[in-house]
Amino acid sequence: MFTKILIANRGEIARRINRTAQAMGIHTVAVYSTADAQALHVQECNEAVCLGEPEAAQSYLNIEKVIAAAKQTGAQAIHPGYGFLSENAAFAQACANAHITFIGPGVEAIRIMGSKSEAKACAQPAGVPLIPGYFGADQSLSTLQTEAERIGFPLMIKAVAGGGGKGIRIVNNAGDLQAALESCQREAKNAFGDATVMLEKQIIKPRHVEVQVFADTHGNVVHLFERDCSAQRRHQKVIEEAPAFGLTEAQREAFGRTAVQVAKAVSYVGAGTVEFLLDARGEFYFMEMNTRLQVEHPVTEMITGFDLVQWQIEIAAGLPLPATQETIHIDGHAFEARLYAENPDQGFLPAIGTVELWEAPDAIEFRTGTHAGRTAGIRLDSSMRSGLAVSPYYDPMVGKLITWAPTREAALKKLADALAQLRCVGVKNNLAWLRSLCLHPEFAAGGYDTGLIDRMTERTNTEHGQQIESVTLQALAGLARWALHQHANNKNSSDPLAMLDGFYSSAPPLREDRWLNRDIALATHTHVSVQGQQATIQCAGSALFATLTNHGNGSGLARTKGLVNTGPHAGSPFDLIWHGDNLSIHVGTEQTNLHWQNPAHIRADQGHDAHGVAAPMPGKVFAVFVKVGDAVKKGQPLIGLEAMKMEHTLNSPCDGVVQAIPHPVGDQVTEGTELIHFSEDTNSK
Repeated sequence: MFTKILIANRGEIARRINRTAQAMGIHTVAVYSTADAQALHVQECNEAVCLGEPEAAQSYLNIEKVIAAAKQTGAQAIHPGYGFLSENAAFAQACANAHITFIGPGVEAIRIMGSKSEAKACAQPAGVPLIPGYFGADQSLSTLQTEAERIGFPLMIKAVAGGGGKGIRIVNNAGDLQAALESCQREAKNAFGDATVMLEKQIIKPRHVEVQVFADTHGNVVHLFERDCSAQRRHQKVIEEAPAFGLTEAQREAFGRTAVQVAKAVSYVGAGTVEFLLDARGEFYFMEMNTRLQVEHPVTEMITGFDLVQWQIEIAAGLPLPATQETIHIDGHAFEARLYAENPDQGFLPAIGTVELWEAPDAIEFRTGTHAGRTAGIRLDSSMRSGLAVSPYYDPMVGKLITWAPTREAALKKLADALAQLRCVGVKNNLAWLRSLCLHPEFAAGGYDTGLIDRMTERTNTEHGQQIESVTLQALAGLARWALHQHANNKNSSDPLAMLDGFYSSAPPLREDRWLNRDIALATHTHVSVQGQQATIQCAGSALFATLTNHGNGSGLARTKGLVNTGPHAGSPFDLIWHGDNLSIHVGTEQTNLHWQNPAHIRADQGHDAHGVAAPMPGKVFAVFVKVGDAVKKGQPLIGLEAMKMEHTLNSPCDGVVQAIPHPVGDQVTEGTELIHFSEDTNSK
């Protein structure tokens, strides 16, 4: 067995690998960029080596630096985690050349399965069913157009070296093909260094089902059953579950058998995931094989009881598989929700900034790392803590929440409840949105397809909006404004006469505040009076009574906790947390985010006819779709921004005429930079 391994990754997966390795008595080496100097994985590993600047190409993707760090520290093996170099055949070869064990499959298996087209060519002789498509080497526009017509629309363009939802486009007609090809190839080149694409027939309303396989160096291959990963936005998974809902035993056996055939076809060793599409008729098709540990591997650990990272390390050390197919069984049901710093209200655009408050409740036994979380039925794999920043250089995932229970219904309820209790303040995030997805009737029923999230967003954009009853929401917003005033003026005062208790000799005036609930304006008229721990909030012609249990916290954020005593939410705890002019209101299991319209920040020229489109995040302008003088319509694409290795198209918020384009293609811009300036088209009104 190895005595020292280097973990060539960052974030929660680096922590996850470290915990298992240290539990096995193995000394661990972390690597990090200068942006991650304070990261938890750096602190927790036995040693740490700085690789260089924040850009992944200068640090986590730099093969020479990673190999040098392993040699410098005497590491005998390297675990690549997922992402970065985990599916890079050149890196695996570099490890072999340096006589360092790569904890993963062989170089040839990575090379073949790292190309979606070669993977299909390899799987076809084994009798594995394939989606009709074009997987050839000729990438000329004419050939791709001809093949697209042969396949028929709708179809999917996929980067052959793709992953993580990048390098994928859906094309509904021939007229859209060229633009989609150029965008997909450009994104693939930026993300994977390879612009090669393939074409596939679009399967209508498919489910995404994948099978976890393991193989050792002694010829043994097993599967650990399947996961359903159909809950996706922008072709990226957000909630996974195991086992897949509604499969017959015959289907489950066929999935497992086919996945093992794929692994054997390339003499596979280590952990791998074989991915399929399942159509409405019950037929399934091979998509690709990921030659690494998956982000969603915890749900398989929860239903089988095995530590998959331990399996990887043992297999890389030459040991046989610790279990046979006959001894691997499904026990219960598990879910995983991916926690992202992103804005669901703006097309899930990634968000950056400092997480001022990251909190998991002590009342729930959250575990970070191994399958031990199954004991409590809940587990949190995260690299976040209060005060750490979400960087623009890497994936915006800040953690994974995993739950297990004997039944699917119980595991899903546990996930929804736990999401309501997590706190992530300081950056926009998807916690409330994830909970709304858990509660969505189609998701809760199971058997949903990959288009669920798109349909949910198209049907109503308020699925994750205001869930708190209106008067209660307004009253608690007023209480939060009172508490913020207390925090600002009296947090260092010990004088009881300094308390702003709302005393008036006559009827108290109502305080007016203006808010934005997403894009909806909200005005509150409230008066708060507090005696001891009892608060009375006058609002909308009625009174809400609440008990205050806590005010303020050690992080310096203004925070008020208590219990609602009256109204529809009577008996529910509440938690009011300020971050700048943003307020998170938690009542029971519901959450709403409000933005207080600070009068001091209202623009003097608000309301004039000048408009602009600003960068929602740092990035690089990759395309400009209009020119100065063009008349544009609301919703028309204006400019393309590449950020976090993905392309984002920014559309016009209203009709207008382009007046200026300050930043041409190739410019790097910061968040908030105006990209398009235009005047409102009054003739369209």
